[in-house]
Parts: sequence; C-alpha cells; structure tokens
Amino acid sequence: MMKKSGDITAPRLWLVIAKSYRTLSLLAEQSIANTGLCLTDFVALEALLHKGPLIISEIQDRVRLASGSMTAAVDRLEKLGLVVRKSSPTDRRARVVHLTAEGTRLAVSCFERHAKDLEAVMSALSQTEKEQLYGSIKKLGLLAAEQLSPQGSDGQSHQRTSPKNDHDH
Repeated sequence: MMKKSGDITAPRLWLVIAKSYRTLSLLAEQSIANTGLCLTDFVALEALLHKGPLIISEIQDRVRLASGSMTAAVDRLEKLGLVVRKSSPTDRRARVVHLTAEGTRLAVSCFERHAKDLEAVMSALSQTEKEQLYGSIKKLGLLAAEQLSPQGSDGQSHQRTSPKNDHDH
C-alpha cells in the first residue's frame, strides 16, 4: 500500500519491471524477426556463435527451450547449410553442432543487427544508469533465485551484498 503518491512500493516497482520487460521482449522479438530468422533459430545460432560448438542439449540449456523445439531448429538450420552435426570425440552417442562458414556469417550479421536495435532503445540510459540498473536487477534476481531454492524456503531473510559477476548468457 502506498503512503504517498510518490512512494515506490514493491508492488508498484514489480509492475513497472513487468511492463518494461514485456515491452522490451516484444521489441527484441521484432528485432529478431527483422533479421529473417525465427526466434528459435536465432537463439541457436547466437549460442553457437558465442559459445562455440555444442551438443543440442547444451544449446537447449543455454537458451531454455524445449528439446523438440531445439531439435527442430537444428534440423532447419542444417537443411539451410548453416550448421553441421559431427560426432563427439568424447561421447559416441552425442552429436556436436557446429556453425558452417555461411552460418557464422549469418549469425554475426543477424546478431550485430539485433545488438544495434537493443543499443538504440538502451541509449535512453546513460552508462552510469545502465550500470546501476544492471546491478540492481541482478541483485533482485539473485535474491529471488535464492528464495526459490530449498535453502531459501525457510522464511529467513537472505542478504546478498553484491551480485555475482557471471556471464549473462
């Protein structure tokens, strides 16, 4: 409940975060659609571009897509000549997905265009504001994740003074 109209309560802040996230997600999806790729194909190419060759389950874990969606995406990308599957040197059952030269060219081009679109909208914030927002959102996300975990469900307050500096993808 708000005491004054200017007070930012937790529910009010949550609403602003949720609305912003929805709108930014739509903008990001529109940006990806403008590359000519569907979202699933884009995220698979982006994962391979930034992480190198991966097995399908590793791509799936990184981009949080269902197994069937990821397999279908890799099948589409393979038919287009953008990826190839090779035997794993360490696991005879696994197939490692690699970008082809054409796949790398397309992934770089699409990701650069998408990054440019995101930079354009984020330009509304100064570098200092971006750093503050990044730190604050990361801190909230880590605390929420901690409270979701079995150790965090004891009702006790868990404080984290600074967010981990792990990779965002």
